[in-house]
Amino acid sequence: MAARQHLSRYQQGIVKRYYEHQDTILTNRLSELVSELYLAEGAAQATRLWSRARQALAKAGVEPRRIEPIVEARDVTALARLVNELAGGRK
Repeated sequence: MAARQHLSRYQQGIVKRYYEHQDTILTNRLSELVSELYLAEGAAQATRLWSRARQALAKAGVEPRRIEPIVEARDVTALARLVNELAGGRK
């Protein structure tokens, strides 16, 4: 995308709403990842999902000291609790 690209008023509104609701979007993405991890079949699929979960948590502003123990242990229940905590704080 060009550095000085001009957006129409309609496009500016879309971009503005995206950033206003980014926390909700990330929380929903993490909730979906928890579901996918519960249903994951195979180590390769689970590894990719845990990588995506790590990235989404970091993007959501969760401290690395809270992310790493959950991801390293591959504890889906702890991840679900953390996502629930994030969702509760976004009301």
